[in-house]
Amino acid sequence: MTSTLKLNTLTGASTAGSIAVTGEGNSTTTNLQQGLVKSWVNFDGTASGATARDSFNVSGMTDNATGDYTAAFSNSMANANYSAMVACGDTGGTKSTRDEEILAIATGSVRLHIFHTNDEADRDEAYVGGLVAGDLA
Repeated sequence: MTSTLKLNTLTGASTAGSIAVTGEGNSTTTNLQQGLVKSWVNFDGTASGATARDSFNVSGMTDNATGDYTAAFSNSMANANYSAMVACGDTGGTKSTRDEEILAIATGSVRLHIFHTNDEADRDEAYVGGLVAGDLA
């Protein structure tokens, strides 16, 4: 038998913003809100302005310089102790050693940096993606 549950809002019974989900082995629980990605972006770093192809909770992008971008959040994080990740690539078929790093973390934005480790030069890449997990304000 298959059941379908359709609703627009989930609210915790004892704490409105906290819902526990039982894990796959039925022996642990995970807090649903803590496990969600709070922001993500996919953009072309070679394009003028680093305009997002698609995103969630990103109000805009700033192209600070070659390989240096800032993603501003639509809804700020609760503090600057969240986890952020960045990855990049291109479709040109050229193999090179890329590296990505987070330059700065603020409640309203995250600054991403792309460079090549073979010559340590900052580089714009065709595909750049970033994720943020943590607590929203």
